[in-house]
Amino acid sequence: MPRTESPGIGATPPARLRWWTEVPLILLVYVCYSAGRLLARGDVSTAVDHGLAILRVEKFLRINAEHPLNRLFTREPWIGIPADFLYASLHYVVTPLVLVWLFRSKALHYRAARTWLWTSTFIGLIGFTLLPTCPPRLLSAGYGFVDTMAQYSDYGWWGAEASAPRGMGGMTNQYAAMPSLHVGWALWCGVMLWRHGGTRLAKTAAVAYPLITTIVVMGTANHYFLDAVAGAAVMGLGLLLTRPVMRLADRARVLLKVSSAPVAPVSPGPRAPIVSGECQTSAGERIPRQRTDEQRTDHVAQAARQIAGAGDAGDGTPAAAR
Repeated sequence: MPRTESPGIGATPPARLRWWTEVPLILLVYVCYSAGRLLARGDVSTAVDHGLAILRVEKFLRINAEHPLNRLFTREPWIGIPADFLYASLHYVVTPLVLVWLFRSKALHYRAARTWLWTSTFIGLIGFTLLPTCPPRLLSAGYGFVDTMAQYSDYGWWGAEASAPRGMGGMTNQYAAMPSLHVGWALWCGVMLWRHGGTRLAKTAAVAYPLITTIVVMGTANHYFLDAVAGAAVMGLGLLLTRPVMRLADRARVLLKVSSAPVAPVSPGPRAPIVSGECQTSAGERIPRQRTDEQRTDHVAQAARQIAGAGDAGDGTPAAAR
């Protein structure tokens, strides 16, 4: 089973990662992400105002690339239909596959990569809550955008409301456009493939996948260009916070283990030392050449025999008889 290490993250030992704990955890994060998007609906008029403000800034800076791309996707079905399929599926397929690949083959880097992805996702949820934004496809027709997901809905499983399965569009938050986590997650996948792929094909996919995703989200009129920029910025902020979040998680894990560990019985402390002058000895410890009680008794008996022997005459007559 793979282990992970966190060099420089803290003094705590690396935790063993197991797939039967990781999968429920990933599912929990995804449920929280989906629920957060759903709950952060905001006011429709406010979302439209934010969308129009973004569009005005882009036009002022001449970076509104979503307009020509959307016209191309609308005019050319051979581009628009595959783009809709990519938008509706890859976001939910490629990212889990990269996570599984890291867990199985790059376990040393998995924990940091997973923490980066989750931290950035929760930052994105804050953006959805504070800045509900109407995507280009939901603006009035006068602004020149066409909802390609609705235009080509007969070719896929999605309906006219969103990329969700037909009839389930009401279960998604269509105003969670800023930042674009489609772009953010694709950028994360690209970085992982570039750093850990090791082959030319992996490095090519690392560059192509975020770039294609950015073009697709704009051409399908699901995001503005600045949404994509914000998605990349969110991933950058999440990367900066990854190590602090990992240290915090390590400390919480240690505290949890300490609080749940059984209390060991208190053993009696050492007995007071025996004090003699300026010398201290512990119980059972002897000063070098110090005799035990048994040795002292034998010594006294031997001395008594020597004294008794000294009192005898050489002929064996006791001294008292001479």
